[in-house]
Amino acid sequence: MKITINIDDKLTETQIHISSPALSAELEKMIAALRIYDQQMVVFKGEESVILEVAQIVYVESVDRKTFVYTRNNFYETKLRLYEMEEQLCQSGFLRTSKSCLVQLKQIRTLKTELNRKLRVTLENGEQLMVSRQYADELKRRLGVM
Repeated sequence: MKITINIDDKLTETQIHISSPALSAELEKMIAALRIYDQQMVVFKGEESVILEVAQIVYVESVDRKTFVYTRNNFYETKLRLYEMEEQLCQSGFLRTSKSCLVQLKQIRTLKTELNRKLRVTLENGEQLMVSRQYADELKRRLGVM
């Protein structure tokens, strides 16, 4: 891999250009990390609005028609539906792992195969989540396990 940095004081914003013969899993991870770096969203803790950096999110879960955002040490509620969160976060390294859950891929520590082709993932914060069969193959592909 070759990295070239060009400092130009005439530029008004940082630009990143990527040239590659193919889109590999490694390159997808780097792009996701770049996208997540500068993203923020508004979430709620009780009556308080909190501006949260997307990089802090470990996973997002929908329970009883409410959507919750989990970080390493806390959880928040969002007004968005899970599919709306997926649209916002899919380009930032998140993947749907079941009908009710999105996970940030870089937060996955281990994978374990369960019955019926389901997967159990252990996240960096120690929590374990089930990945349904429908999403297991895509998760393995995105992590480079397949």
